[in-house]
Amino acid sequence: QVHLVESGGGLVQAGGSLRLSCAASGRTDSRDNMAWFRQAPGKEREFVAAVHWNAMMTYYAGSLEGRFTISRDIAKNTVTLQMNSLKPEDTGVYYCAGGKKFPAVVVDSYDYWGQGTQVTVSS
Repeated sequence: QVHLVESGGGLVQAGGSLRLSCAASGRTDSRDNMAWFRQAPGKEREFVAAVHWNAMMTYYAGSLEGRFTISRDIAKNTVTLQMNSLKPEDTGVYYCAGGKKFPAVVVDSYDYWGQGTQVTVSS
């Protein structure tokens, strides 16, 4: 079983930045691809970004590329999401997920999930 723990969420003003981290432990597979999703109140969980297990390929939701950057540290088993120029519509719970497909933008493509970290962007 793989255990994912997200951190780095919080309250930030519009235009600000946050850096989210996801730490993996347990029966991790170095060939798992990782991703970030988010879920706003009353809305479905949506894809944000994914990174290939080799850490060299990334994929973004079209509207977020340029503001968000996903990366992973293979040795430390962590995945990071750098978020810049944040907007109120970026508010939501951000989840880290892992799975075998890349790129995969649907929730069902991922095998395990973290508990999420809250990001709130004030206007």
